[in-house]
Amino acid sequence: MESFDRITLEPGKMGGRPCIRGMRVTVGMIVAQIGAGHSVDDVLADFPYLEREDVMQALRYAAWRADEREVVLAGE
Repeated sequence: MESFDRITLEPGKMGGRPCIRGMRVTVGMIVAQIGAGHSVDDVLADFPYLEREDVMQALRYAAWRADEREVVLAGE
């Protein structure tokens, strides 16, 4: 499993959603920007306190979460 040292989960912050380094910037916010056609450089310009590796790790984290599978057990 990949290590996500820049992704934090705090129940009292941003509704417990995964954030970047404890800031109030969620992984979802980053992914939404990229999904809307913005480049990594655009995201870094919009969030000047982020680092390139923050954005890249957010994308890797989102891909990792999206790759999870639900396994239905017999009898359920």
